[in-house]
Amino acid sequence: MAAPKDIDGSASVPAFYGKELRWKREAAGLTLQALVEGSFYGVSYLSEIERGKRRMPSDLARHVDRVLKTDGFFERRCDDVRKARRGAHAEYFAPIAEAETRARTIERWSNALIPGLLQTEAYARAVVHSTHPLDLPEEVDAKVRARLLRAKLFDAPGKLEYWVILDESLVRPNPLLPPLAMAEQLDQIAALVRGRRVFLQILPRNALTRPFMELSLMFMEFDDEPPLMYTEGPYHGQTIDDPALVKQYRKAYDRLRAAALPPEASLAIIEEAAEDYRNGQQGP
Repeated sequence: MAAPKDIDGSASVPAFYGKELRWKREAAGLTLQALVEGSFYGVSYLSEIERGKRRMPSDLARHVDRVLKTDGFFERRCDDVRKARRGAHAEYFAPIAEAETRARTIERWSNALIPGLLQTEAYARAVVHSTHPLDLPEEVDAKVRARLLRAKLFDAPGKLEYWVILDESLVRPNPLLPPLAMAEQLDQIAALVRGRRVFLQILPRNALTRPFMELSLMFMEFDDEPPLMYTEGPYHGQTIDDPALVKQYRKAYDRLRAAALPPEASLAIIEEAAEDYRNGQQGP
């Protein structure tokens, strides 16, 4: 078996935490499997924590401290790692941004903003200025960078399947950007669709089915962990795992998808709107 790749503990707080965890585990003569034994987590989950790729849940930290006899070391430092992991993201969204990197499928409904994974820099900057008007320039830059970095998921060939339903009001007219900048935003979405990285549907203005009037919604599926559902409104977000409630949301989402236009017609709307913005035929 190949030796595990060395961890650069200076790269980040999560990497330092993970490197310390691996050192303590190996010093105790335990494999990953032996350390997670008796917890509700798997080997791959713990491995990603050691590599600084995933946050340590407090219940697993308590288990690790008990097995390694580390006197609460890892549980006490969970909050430090959580804060460092959050970075420029809102605290309630940080676990979702992290989960995106592991997702096999993401299904999204958005009626207030174009989703962050699809945003251009101009759109992301406009969103940050609108929602955090008192932020310093460097804080705005950090939030914009964090938002754009999430889109690197589309650079991994064939990994992520991303489905999105957009309310037509986000496409035309849209008051958030000047016309040419809005055309560039729509061009970017169209390029992702044509490159088969994004599967897009538009919910027309006259659609009668609108089960989610105030919330955006996201479903995620993974290779080796349970599905995740997330709803978001202005300045708040919530992860929902109650099976009955998730089932109810899922049915409503499926009705929404049935009411949306097919992908080909939706792409035509995006491209037509982009041309109209470029030609000055519609604007904010």
